[in-house]
Amino acid sequence: MHSKEKQEVTNKLLDGLPDNLQKTILAQCDIVNLTCGDILYERGQCSNYIFYPLTGYISLVTSGTEHPPLELCIIGNEGMLGIFNILGINTAPERAVVHGSGTALRLSVTQFNYQLEKFPLLLKRLNDYLYILLMQCSQSLVCMRFHQIEPRLARWLLITDDRAHSHHLHLTHLFLADMLGVRRSGITLAAGSLKDKKLISYSRGNIHILDRKGLELQACECYQLMKGDYIEMLN
Repeated sequence: MHSKEKQEVTNKLLDGLPDNLQKTILAQCDIVNLTCGDILYERGQCSNYIFYPLTGYISLVTSGTEHPPLELCIIGNEGMLGIFNILGINTAPERAVVHGSGTALRLSVTQFNYQLEKFPLLLKRLNDYLYILLMQCSQSLVCMRFHQIEPRLARWLLITDDRAHSHHLHLTHLFLADMLGVRRSGITLAAGSLKDKKLISYSRGNIHILDRKGLELQACECYQLMKGDYIEMLN
């Protein structure tokens, strides 16, 4: 479902642009609903649209028949989906799945390419974002290889909380295990430890962050590194 009705920009990538440029971009966008479970891109699929999330969040995940999906990064209203198009490539590198329902600005790839050619300031900002996104994916690989499950889980919950803008997250242990690439039993132990420390509560797929500052202390250094990169880029 979509609407031509416009709203105040709440995507941080666009917020950093001059007002007249924001208005030009908005005039060519639809506002669409993002429903949890929606697959926006499949690996190797040509993309017709790019998305600037306003609320909710999207995960880029690996796809294959010999392993479960593994999350590479999360995209919320700090970024966009379809950044590969600025490289002149119209083929999705990985699957894009909505994991937090919300809304997004949707723009056709044709209009997007036109905007990139016409507005150098937009291209510069998106190039900066692409650089940060690549750094995030690289840091995620380091995190997966060297850090224990509990601090990784704390990091993931914090990043998701930042993008969901809610301390209430609808997540099962199986889903978390797939996203972090670990066994479900490992997630159960790690979540139980965070619960015992009164940092989170959970029941039947619902996780509530009780003490965000405490959770930040439990998270591995990757969270602050990623957050710092985004703050520097957005400012």
